[in-house]
Amino acid sequence: DEVAVQAGGESLTAAELLAGAWAGAALVDGADVLAYVGTNGLAFPLGVFSAAAAEVPFVPLNYRLSDEQLHELLEPLGQALVIAEGEVGEHLAARGHRVIAAEDFVSAALAGAALGDLPFDAEATAILLYTSGTTAAPKAAVLRHRHLTSYIIGTVEFGGAGEHETVLVSVPPYHIAGIANLLSNLYAGRRIVYLTQFDARAWVDAVRREQVTNAMVVPTMLSRICDIVEADREGLPTLRSLSYGGARTPSTVLQRVMTVLPDVNLVNAYGLTETSSTIAVLGPDDHRAARDGDPVAVGRLASVGQVLPTVEVQVRGVDGEVLGAGEVGEIWVRGEQVSGEYAGRENPLDDEGWFPTRDRGWVDDEDYLFVEGRSDDTIIRGGENIAPAEIEEVLLTHADVAECAVVGMPDEEWGQRIAAVVVPVEGSKPDGDAIREHVRAALRGSKTPDVVVFHETLPHTETGKLLRRVVLADLQSDLDAGAS
Repeated sequence: DEVAVQAGGESLTAAELLAGAWAGAALVDGADVLAYVGTNGLAFPLGVFSAAAAEVPFVPLNYRLSDEQLHELLEPLGQALVIAEGEVGEHLAARGHRVIAAEDFVSAALAGAALGDLPFDAEATAILLYTSGTTAAPKAAVLRHRHLTSYIIGTVEFGGAGEHETVLVSVPPYHIAGIANLLSNLYAGRRIVYLTQFDARAWVDAVRREQVTNAMVVPTMLSRICDIVEADREGLPTLRSLSYGGARTPSTVLQRVMTVLPDVNLVNAYGLTETSSTIAVLGPDDHRAARDGDPVAVGRLASVGQVLPTVEVQVRGVDGEVLGAGEVGEIWVRGEQVSGEYAGRENPLDDEGWFPTRDRGWVDDEDYLFVEGRSDDTIIRGGENIAPAEIEEVLLTHADVAECAVVGMPDEEWGQRIAAVVVPVEGSKPDGDAIREHVRAALRGSKTPDVVVFHETLPHTETGKLLRRVVLADLQSDLDAGAS
């Protein structure tokens, strides 16, 4: 009878959510999938469980995409019922899709229905979730019920949340973190408060108003939250746990968070769409040790922590050999929660069930996992493999650098040259040569940017991932126009 989810002025108890799922399932009749194009609202959790009750995949789509892009993603999925917010529903209906407005879906679901038999096919597809497509076209990852079940049971204690625990969710519903937050917090027994879209002021106000105890954010949100908390000095007295992930978090940002929110337990969670969410965790003890100056712990702030006991990890070299501690290669993972399957594409798992994450990294002698970035991001300059993240970390220690991105550009002599795009700290006027010397002083000359270009902003996905392909395209345009 307690509130399970709420958004805006509306809420659902757990009983209403379950009954609503069966009513929603009746609406899905005849559809091959139930798609969702909208922000965080009650239609999202109702849609997830309505699709499960109807035994069809749930497909959350990025509401920021154009009508044409949404149509292209929906077309291969067969007959879809689309839950849509606003005018996008009219546009999709005009293209022949079966659409129901989000508010109408919620109203119909809340009318209630008799509960049916619970679906039991663990192999059935629960979620089709499009990857973010930061370096290539998005692919629909297939998450079966057994993958999600394995993740939840392996990482969450049923009913383990303390009395009156509340989680604030601001990540978008089309991201794996949105799915994982819904399922894991329901299973734990924690009230879920949805923020329609992230805004730092609204986020801080919601934490205080709703007495939020837990939250998950992406790195781009952290600095904005700290700005507000530092400015008004009211703190976040009820917040006990703050997890972050989705993209690399600069050490400068982490140090600031630990200073501004000293009583909050910080957790770095690393996972992928294809792994049903989190597979490695850097926990509160690691963060506290780093805050207290333990040099080993400070170094491990750059890691994503230790891999979950239910997941195996290997780091492999270019010839597929398994590498030892400290050696950099491609990260492969295996476990019950790992899908690694894409709709309509060849399965990338090897014969032993290992999935290539396409992330490069290494493990230390205590099995802490360090992720250096995507394999596609690696810059190969004169035969040397260079991780952009290593250079970016140094750039961010410069007093005039607020944000940065390092990419490789074609070069006839070296294969690739290193280009850095820098967002200056407000009010500063950094010099490109001075920034290059700053990097050279910390790293050897071969890792010094050949080019430094200044931009007002950098392109990110809504979950904080840097869109390097957009950075590269913009940079090429700048250089073609003679920028420096």
